[in-house]
Amino acid sequence: MRLIENAGAVARRSHSMWGFYLTGVFLILPDLIWVVAGIDTNPRIWWVAAFAAWIYGMIGRLKDQGIDRTTVRSAPLIGVLALVLVAGGALATGQRAHDPAPVAPAVSQAQAAEAAFLDVAIPLVSKWEGLETEAYRDPVGIWTVCYGETQGVQPGDQYTAEQCAEMLGRRILEYRAGLHRHFTADTRARRLPPTRDAAYSSLAYNVGVSAAGKSTATRRLNAGDVPGGCEALTWWNKAGGRVLRGLVNRRTDERRLCMVGVA
Repeated sequence: MRLIENAGAVARRSHSMWGFYLTGVFLILPDLIWVVAGIDTNPRIWWVAAFAAWIYGMIGRLKDQGIDRTTVRSAPLIGVLALVLVAGGALATGQRAHDPAPVAPAVSQAQAAEAAFLDVAIPLVSKWEGLETEAYRDPVGIWTVCYGETQGVQPGDQYTAEQCAEMLGRRILEYRAGLHRHFTADTRARRLPPTRDAAYSSLAYNVGVSAAGKSTATRRLNAGDVPGGCEALTWWNKAGGRVLRGLVNRRTDERRLCMVGVA
């Protein structure tokens, strides 16, 4: 294979080559960010950026760029600027798994079953929901605090991590009670150890009691198909019509707990 005479200059300075470079970087970088930093960025941002870089390269291929001139060309500067802007935007909107909240004291619960459930459910749910100890407006303008709590929240409300964990415990018990109404008596008596109970309640906390209660995961568990029910938990991995890596990991965590004790 014979290279063109000014191959080095073309590789360094041409808009078309930098369009190709950016396209490759935008396709690889989201996975690299996840592996290195554990941040799940929006794939749509990278797809749009890669497509724009491809168009930029195609237009640049047809443009007289004056590659043989000795002055520095703009293509590398455009490439670096585009990479910084896209990566910055993706990181700013990305999500990562949060540290688990401390478990509320079990002595505050009336029943031993609830205490055992909370010992598993609070670390599980808090790990994926994330903690905000000061009230803030969510994307639709609702005042929110702690692990997504919205009831009675006022501007300026502040809580400690321990108070947020207790609040989360009360809320999870409400979701658990609502979901249990969708389980058969046999399921509640024989198929809900604390780990599996926590896994299903975590799903309900995330997608709602009605959706979780009517899901294939619940129907399979009620039918005695424990492995099938646990596997069906992993199907809830999309938001806005696309698969999110954070939801995939959350559902995998829930399935792991759901399968505890299954031969």
